[in-house]
Amino acid sequence: IVGGCCGTTPPHIKAIADAVKDLPPRKVPTATPCLRLSGLDALTVTPQTNFLNIGERTNVAGSPKFAQLIKAGEYEAAVAVARQQVENGAQVIDVCMDEGMIDGVAAMTRFLNLIASEPDICKVPIMVDSSKWEVIEAGLKCLQGKGIVNSISLKEGEEKFLTQARLVRRYGAAVVVMAFDEKGQADSFERRIEVCKRAYDLLVAQVGFPPQDIIFDPNVLTVGTGMEEHSNYAVDFIRATHWIKQHLPHAKVSGGISNLSFSFRGNNVVREAMHSAFLYHAIKAGLDMGIVNAGMLEVYEEVPKDLIELVEDVLLNRRPDATERLIKFAESVKQKGKAEVVEDAWRSGTVEERLTHALVKGIVDFIDADVEEARQKFAKPLQVIEGPLMAGMNVVGDLFGAGKMFLPQVVKSARVMKKAVAYLLPYMEAEKKLSGATNKNAGKILMATVKGDVHDIGKNIVGVVLACNNYEVIDLGVMVSCEKILQTAREQNVDVIGLSGLITPSLDEMVHVAKEMERQGLKLPLLIGGATTSKAHTAVKIATGYREPVVHVLDASRAVPVVSNLISNRNKAAFVAQLRAEYDHIRSQHGGQTAKLLSLEAARANAPKLKFCDFPQPSFTGIRTLSSGAFNAARCDCGSAHGHAGAFGVTLEDVFPFIDWTPFFHTWELRGVYPKILTHEKHGEEARKLFADAQKLLGQIVAKKQLQLRAAYGLFPANSVGDDVEIYVNGARKHLRTKLHFLRQQIIKDDGTPNWCLADFVAPKSAPDFLGAFAVTAGIGLPEIVGKFKATHDDYNAIMAEALADRLAEAFAEYLHKRVRDEWGFGKAEQLSNDDLIAEKYRGIRPAPGYPACPDHTEKSVIWDLLDAEKHTGIRLTESFAMSPGSSVSGFYFAHPESKYFAVGKLGKDQVEDFARRKNFTVAEAERWLGPWLNY
Repeated sequence: IVGGCCGTTPPHIKAIADAVKDLPPRKVPTATPCLRLSGLDALTVTPQTNFLNIGERTNVAGSPKFAQLIKAGEYEAAVAVARQQVENGAQVIDVCMDEGMIDGVAAMTRFLNLIASEPDICKVPIMVDSSKWEVIEAGLKCLQGKGIVNSISLKEGEEKFLTQARLVRRYGAAVVVMAFDEKGQADSFERRIEVCKRAYDLLVAQVGFPPQDIIFDPNVLTVGTGMEEHSNYAVDFIRATHWIKQHLPHAKVSGGISNLSFSFRGNNVVREAMHSAFLYHAIKAGLDMGIVNAGMLEVYEEVPKDLIELVEDVLLNRRPDATERLIKFAESVKQKGKAEVVEDAWRSGTVEERLTHALVKGIVDFIDADVEEARQKFAKPLQVIEGPLMAGMNVVGDLFGAGKMFLPQVVKSARVMKKAVAYLLPYMEAEKKLSGATNKNAGKILMATVKGDVHDIGKNIVGVVLACNNYEVIDLGVMVSCEKILQTAREQNVDVIGLSGLITPSLDEMVHVAKEMERQGLKLPLLIGGATTSKAHTAVKIATGYREPVVHVLDASRAVPVVSNLISNRNKAAFVAQLRAEYDHIRSQHGGQTAKLLSLEAARANAPKLKFCDFPQPSFTGIRTLSSGAFNAARCDCGSAHGHAGAFGVTLEDVFPFIDWTPFFHTWELRGVYPKILTHEKHGEEARKLFADAQKLLGQIVAKKQLQLRAAYGLFPANSVGDDVEIYVNGARKHLRTKLHFLRQQIIKDDGTPNWCLADFVAPKSAPDFLGAFAVTAGIGLPEIVGKFKATHDDYNAIMAEALADRLAEAFAEYLHKRVRDEWGFGKAEQLSNDDLIAEKYRGIRPAPGYPACPDHTEKSVIWDLLDAEKHTGIRLTESFAMSPGSSVSGFYFAHPESKYFAVGKLGKDQVEDFARRKNFTVAEAERWLGPWLNY
């Protein structure tokens, strides 16, 4: 009951009404409808989703082998066919039991119930395929997720069509609508779009069927028959697909791809080329999915160019003799295609061959059985490791070193190796107790992310690669103190220490660790790695404090040869001599080298003369929060005259369009720009596999809500005072809330350009201006995901989860910046593509403390104070001002139309002393935080 007696308004209702009376109504967010399917795992089909492969081999009409098994009652073997389709890349499997000698209802029910108990199969959605409604309904009763009905049509009139559509919706499935009506099959462009438009209107208007759950099949028909009336079938399908996507909102398009090439049955070379070329053009036109044999699908770029030309002449109806020319070619080649992947083809080899194959291919399915067989064959379990397992890993190492394997494949190999060793470990421990023997390895490496830093993806990758080469890796994790690193090194008697870090304060911590190693008399090589590290910094700042070898390791591929040389009695001396000579040369180049700088006074005199005549008014000032999960995002009371909004909802799907995938591939040491990297001549295939694995894990994370997004952001009245920016309590600008301290370029500019400082982009006190701040994270829940994968020795997916969380955090920052530009009033007219957003083709910037325009990490504390960021987001700052969770982003928002990113560069002592005074630091403290930028 919310009303009071006698029509009076209760006081608490009146208080709420008074509090919000000046606030604009909430804009109801509009989400693009998308097709959502599920088996045990969810599958969301968005405009960004790649083409979906629907496996056809569990269709008795599409696979003679499957039909034979079903007829013979060999359902267990038939289940293996389904498993093979999923392993070969089918994201949905089509199950059809339409055959004269098969009881469709009984067969469909039995088969679906069997695969329901196979998690590796039923994780994907099921397409229940039949021309008999009773079989479809039997299948729908067995599905444990949201599947697809294939199919219904208008061929028996509207009444039956609508009845079946209502039942499909009642069962909660999506539906394939065939382009049939009372006149028969639609075989021209005009007939296809006529039938599809009619069906769409009936489904949406009369049944209320969600348009995103409608999948049209405009009939893939056979070409190359020699009949002129069939020549345009493929062209008309492609045209109809494009028309559907343009005129029937949110509807999807599918097709039975193998129908296309029936004229060339028995010639897999030609058939696969036809399918690949057809899919290439149809997908560009908007084809969302297709029923294909996932194990026999050729890559378009790998089809010989002469064959592609002949095939496309037929498909696109480019010349009257196209069919004759393709037939002539077909007769001239051997009738063989890309052999279908047979699950157990490699299983016929020796156990040593099987273990090597599993390691190279990253196959974990049979590892326990094969390792057990090897254990029975060898005298000791350790011999299995030192023999066939290490032989297989040597193959992996050789291929990786030769550039014939890529990092994602090596990490998968490591997963197999770890599972194999985990299986053998109890046997080795038991044997060790009896004999007192110790296991041998190539060396013992201690690795740690230094104190104050939380980033460890790169370190984890290096650890996996080293483990693949029989090194024992002791990973102490993140934020590890110098004392713990050195104590563990002694206790574990390690051969090498490796330090990692991402943020610039980590560089000083690495210097400290090296000096402590020298002071305490350690004699171990030291490896240095991480995003902010460099060979020059290692040579000049770190190696000079420690007399033992200090080596900068650029990436994971360099770690193994460096370590092997450092602990090799034969190679170490020559390697270290070459290293010292190289580092001496670097030091000589940098020794005494300083940049020519302006005085701070002269640099300030060369500040830009910006105009402040365009002041967009924010729709709010104060703090707002966003969260994708339950979290206490209480409203903040900062006394703003404009009030506050509280917590807003956001989903992982909301930020997907803002993901920049290029850095994701760089994490895995695959260099290139997305999406071009997917077709890269050398590593395109591996990039595609990696991307597919990423999409799969991302789908699981979304379906199970394993990661949470949280953000706090705010817009505040502000003005610049010299190189500082004052933030005020409210719009009256009479009371100072806090102050930001920025740094100015001092480099001499010969081109007449100004010496920039971020404070230049905020108006002086003569005009009312604003400044924003934000902190976002996508890392809530990440430790649990990573922990579960590591518990099963799955470093590949552990690293994948970390890489995805980083991408989501950056995408969330981009998403939030777009929102803020709208709320600030100058972004509402933006019409930018995702590429435009990545290229930052918008007004305003969002620089972050610790980055070139704002080198001082300590300014993050001002952001955290302004936003009460730890309370609102759960992100905390370490003593080095790293953000934890690591998959977090923070920074400032500037709105001036001429604001730009720049690098402050080297700093003179006069500015450091001035900065220390403004920050109330000692000069020594200022020098500590600004160390990498000091010009003295």
